[in-house]
Amino acid sequence: MELKELIIQLIKTGATISDKLNKKIKTEGVSLPQFNVLRILRGHKDGNVNLFMVQQRMVNRMSNTTRLIDKLIEKNLVKREICTDNRRKIELSITQRGLDLLVKLDPLISNEEEKLMRSLTVNEKKQLFGLLDKINVNHKKVDLGL
Repeated sequence: MELKELIIQLIKTGATISDKLNKKIKTEGVSLPQFNVLRILRGHKDGNVNLFMVQQRMVNRMSNTTRLIDKLIEKNLVKREICTDNRRKIELSITQRGLDLLVKLDPLISNEEEKLMRSLTVNEKKQLFGLLDKINVNHKKVDLGL
């Protein structure tokens, strides 16, 4: 197997998964990156999060995170507040409407994830996870120039 074929297959697989998950949640008016932001904010137990923290935790880090969050604010899914301790700092939090939307979307996503992975055995899933994790760890250490 040629290395380029392997890379192309990984990219195609990632795109297929993203497309299928996006289709499931698009009906509720959010994109996969927006869904990811909502989950990050819900998962932050201490309350408010700043933009940098959101960017660091995103699955797909992108430069337009501010615009993404602005859209979530427009939809009343996220709230932005000025930090009381440091007025230059902006804090983000998920609204009740955002939490309610996640309650609706979580089972849709879980169901689609199950469908996507149903052809793999438990051991194959563990093996695949280990291999992908190994690539991700190596990627963090070395710039592959892709």
